[in-house]
Amino acid sequence: MVIIAQLVTSFIASVGFGIIFNAPKQSLIKCGLVGMAGWVIYFLMETNGFDPVAATLAASFFIAVISQVFAKMYKTPIIIFSVAGIIPLVPGGMAYDAMRNFVENDYNTAITLVAKATMISGSIALGLVFSEVINQIIRKSKLKSN
Repeated sequence: MVIIAQLVTSFIASVGFGIIFNAPKQSLIKCGLVGMAGWVIYFLMETNGFDPVAATLAASFFIAVISQVFAKMYKTPIIIFSVAGIIPLVPGGMAYDAMRNFVENDYNTAITLVAKATMISGSIALGLVFSEVINQIIRKSKLKSN
C-alpha cells in the first residue's frame, strides 16, 4: 500500500510542476510518468539500504535517460520532462528543516542537514550531467561508425 501512495503522490507532484512550468498539455502525463519512475527508483533503493545520495544519483540519471528518450519520441525539448521529473527528488523539506534549526540555534543539526541537502542536490545535478555525457558519447560513436 505504501508503494501505491508513493507512486500516486510522485505522479501528482510531477504533473503539478509540469502545469506550473507551462508544459504542453499532451506531455503532462509523460512528465508524471518520468517523475514517478524516478521516485520509485529512489524509494526502492533507499528502503533497501542504499545511501540517499547514491539513490538520488541513480534516480536522476534514470530520469535524464527517460527524458531523452521521450524527447526523441515525442519531438519535445528534454527539459520539459527532466524538470518536471526531477521535482520529487528535490530535498526541499530537508532544506526547510535546516533553516528552521538555524533559526532555533541548533547549529549542529542544521549543518548536518545542510550538508546532506547539498550532497543530494549535487547528486541530482551529477546524474543529469552524467546522462547527457553518455548520450553525447553514444551519438558521436554512431556518427563515426556511419
